[in-house]
Amino acid sequence: MSDAAQPTAAEVRAAAEAVKTALDRHLAAVERRSGEDDPAVYDAFNQLAAAAEAYDELLYDRYDEVTPFEIPGADDTLPPYTGPEEPSALSVLIRRDYAVAEPQRLMAHARRIEAADEESTDMDASGTVHGALSLLFGEFEPDEIASRHKEFGLEEGDSTLWVTAADDAADPGEWLEAPFEEVDPQSVVCRFDVSAVFDDEFDDDLDDDDDEEEDGGDADGDAAELDEDLAAELDEDDTEDGGTEGDGAEGDGPGDTAVPARLEADR
Repeated sequence: MSDAAQPTAAEVRAAAEAVKTALDRHLAAVERRSGEDDPAVYDAFNQLAAAAEAYDELLYDRYDEVTPFEIPGADDTLPPYTGPEEPSALSVLIRRDYAVAEPQRLMAHARRIEAADEESTDMDASGTVHGALSLLFGEFEPDEIASRHKEFGLEEGDSTLWVTAADDAADPGEWLEAPFEEVDPQSVVCRFDVSAVFDDEFDDDLDDDDDEEEDGGDADGDAAELDEDLAAELDEDDTEDGGTEGDGAEGDGPGDTAVPARLEADR
C-alpha cells in the first residue's frame, strides 16, 4: 500500500477510541439484559464487532500490526430476527458433509444391501461409489448414517442445522423442486454449527474416544462382523456354484478371491 493511501495516526487512534466506547456499550447492555435474546445485547455485539474490525484493519494498514484477539464480524452472524412473533409453522434445514474415506468398505455395505433386497432390479449399483452411496442413503435414515458413518467408510465433516419460522406451512410439493433457494436468514430462530475449526481444544478428548473404540468399540466390532458375514456369504456362493469350502483361493473362476482380498485389505 502506498503512503498516500495509508490511514493517518489520528484515524487509527479514533478507531481505537471507538472500540473502547463499543466495549462500554456492550457491557452496559449485558448488565441490563432482559433475557436470552435481548435485542439490545445483539445490537451492542454487532457494534463492537464492527468497531473492532475497523480498528484491526486500520492498525494493519498503518503499522503492519494486528490485534491479539478476534471478534466475529457482523457478516459472520445471523441478521436480526424479523420473522413472526408467534410462528405457526417451522422448517428445519440440515446440512452434513462427509468424505468417502474407505470406498471398499462403503461398497461392501452396498453389496450387503443388494443381497438382502429381493426386489432389486439393478444388482450392479454397488460396484461404483456413487451407486453405493445411493443404496446406503436409500436404506438408512440420515440420522443413522450420521451415527454410524465410520462403519460405512465415511468421514464426518462440517454440519449445520437451521430452524426457520413461518406464519403458514408450505403447501404439499410447493418447494420440492428447489428446496434450499428461498431461505430467509432473518426468519432463522436458531442455528447449530459443528466444525473442526471450533473443536481444536477438544482434540485430545476426541483422540481418547477414538482409542477406546479401536480397543473394542461397537463401531469397529460391527464393521468386523460385516466383513465376516460378507466373506461367509461369498464362500456359500462359491460352494453353491460347484466349489467346496476348502477350495479357497484355488477356485476356478477369475473373480473367486477378488472381494475377499479387498475385505482383507480393509482389515
